[in-house]
Amino acid sequence: MKKTMWMCALLAGALAAHAQESRQDVSISALGNIPPQVNGRGIQVNADMALGALASYRFMLTPRSALEANYSFSQYMTQLRNTSFNTYQIHTRQQEVSFGYVYSRNYRNYNPFAEVGIGAYVFSPIRDYDTQSLDAKRQLSLGGFFGAGVAYEISPSYDIRIGYRGAVVKTPSFKLPSDAYNTGRYEVISMPTLGVAYHF
Repeated sequence: MKKTMWMCALLAGALAAHAQESRQDVSISALGNIPPQVNGRGIQVNADMALGALASYRFMLTPRSALEANYSFSQYMTQLRNTSFNTYQIHTRQQEVSFGYVYSRNYRNYNPFAEVGIGAYVFSPIRDYDTQSLDAKRQLSLGGFFGAGVAYEISPSYDIRIGYRGAVVKTPSFKLPSDAYNTGRYEVISMPTLGVAYHF
């Protein structure tokens, strides 16, 4: 009887230690990219809605606080128009590398969270027939993001996450000649997400 109790105690301790060690997770999500229309200095910038991908890594500092690293990718068409109605269309590749802080709560299988952070956003013209200017150049912008969502635990190792992220970044002008298409404005790119996370 004593041996059985000791075995149960050791097993419970091992399970508790394993649960405490699960302080990291990685996730992959489908990403919607919804840029707004931006107007400034007589320039109008429009971009198409697109799908992309978001990969994230979290390290838990406490049961409610975590640090996060992100990489996202999407492609879409951007149209830049000036007051003379001259329009450039640019096939755009958008990439993000960001770092942030995540605060979460636990309600049984539901884990709502909020996040905020800073990042680098790269807007690159793709050299193909959809890009109408060879003068368009890659543009790097520093910005930030905020977001919220909820994770639903489907097992101790996996959860499904749904959320919203907003990226605050300077509207790209692709460094066209004389900076003629620079709005001088910042925009909020809306990014709804849906994905799965693995805890280890």
